[in-house]
Amino acid sequence: MEEVTSLKAKSTTFAKIVIPILITQVALYMMTFFDILMTGRYNTEDLAGVTIGSSFWVPVYTGLSGILMGLTPMIAHYIGAGKKHETRPSVQQGLYVSLVLSIVVFTLVLVAIIPAIQNMPLEAPVKVVAGHYLQGMSIGLIPLFAYTVLRSFFDALGATRVSMFIILLSAPINIALNYLLIFGNFGFPELGGAGAGYASGITYWIVLSIAALIAWKRKPFQSYQLFKGWQRVSFAKCLEIIKIGVPIGLSIFVEISIFSVVTLLMSGYTTETISAHQIALNFTSLLYMIPLSISMGATILIGQAVGARKMKTAKQYSFLAVGLAVLFSFISIVILLVFRQPIASLYTTDQTIIELAVHFFVFAAFFQLSDAIQAPIQGSLRGYKDVNMTFIMAIISFWGIGLPVGYITAMYTELGPFGYWVGLIVGLTIGAITLSLRLRVIQKRHELQETA
Repeated sequence: MEEVTSLKAKSTTFAKIVIPILITQVALYMMTFFDILMTGRYNTEDLAGVTIGSSFWVPVYTGLSGILMGLTPMIAHYIGAGKKHETRPSVQQGLYVSLVLSIVVFTLVLVAIIPAIQNMPLEAPVKVVAGHYLQGMSIGLIPLFAYTVLRSFFDALGATRVSMFIILLSAPINIALNYLLIFGNFGFPELGGAGAGYASGITYWIVLSIAALIAWKRKPFQSYQLFKGWQRVSFAKCLEIIKIGVPIGLSIFVEISIFSVVTLLMSGYTTETISAHQIALNFTSLLYMIPLSISMGATILIGQAVGARKMKTAKQYSFLAVGLAVLFSFISIVILLVFRQPIASLYTTDQTIIELAVHFFVFAAFFQLSDAIQAPIQGSLRGYKDVNMTFIMAIISFWGIGLPVGYITAMYTELGPFGYWVGLIVGLTIGAITLSLRLRVIQKRHELQETA
């Protein structure tokens, strides 16, 4: 890793890493955004079906793919320590793990998730759309998980622009496929909400093909020879990936699933309420791309710094990450409070849904600051390879405190469905506080080791 000394130089380095990540994350978000937007323009039942389907898909996929994100700090440490030769076996074993995870998710979708949806108290058309949407998404499981491995490789090297390039190429293809398969244009089958799932599944194969070609043919990645000298399955190496990745994946699952569980708990409310909740959640997910991108950048730079045993640099990057995220959180709050009416109108023309979404946006504004603190701190801790305690804290703050508070507020106060968002605010706030304390403990521990 190139030696960077001044704060200005560190800020420039951080920006070079984070900006492509942000563009990549926004482009990935736009794929989901257009799924919701275009399905909402089709009809309300299909929008609700995609909402329910994605509520199951997102936590399961992100949680298990998070296991593969353990490769990013691993490879970053290798690069920082000058152990380039360790990269190829790590990536190859990561691809083996990705195949197993694909099979696990595919099985879960078929034997558990789709049957669970059929037993939910939903309108019949909504159940049908949700099941078909998940079937469509499932055809892209293998390439989606494999791409996660290659992206971890690119990002760990600091080549975040590669992932940006791949997604910017693929996102318009996904939108075009949505246009064809949701509405049945140009002779294609009219699949409604299910078409959004099949469009994404096909797009994931295109994403993997482009990523593999770049890793194979382009410099400097070609020198790592990722696809040569293919190794047999190494249980020791796979376990190393899993040991770091599982707590990361579980932490992501715990955090993401809390939003999905809230959506499922709302299934007893009207279709309009579910749709308004999803609109608010969808847009706040866009705003979350900023602290999430900063978090991912922190993992890379702190991982490289720790691998090179530059603990002061690692600490400075962690402070820089939190500071930037907090600054942008104030901008997010202003956007949510000032422009909530026109934002809701982008998603639907149904006035009932718009009015409900406007109210949800007010509650969303309250957890922007907590989100901006906890996300980069999580990324910093991953850079230090400190992942187990983060998982434990996530369980306590989100499931032990946030969800019960939300349920009680929703069921026993006049807030109704908005009460669940109160629980989200409480959980995120407690998570931000506890993670801040944990980061300080880890930094002191590394400082003591460095001086010993």
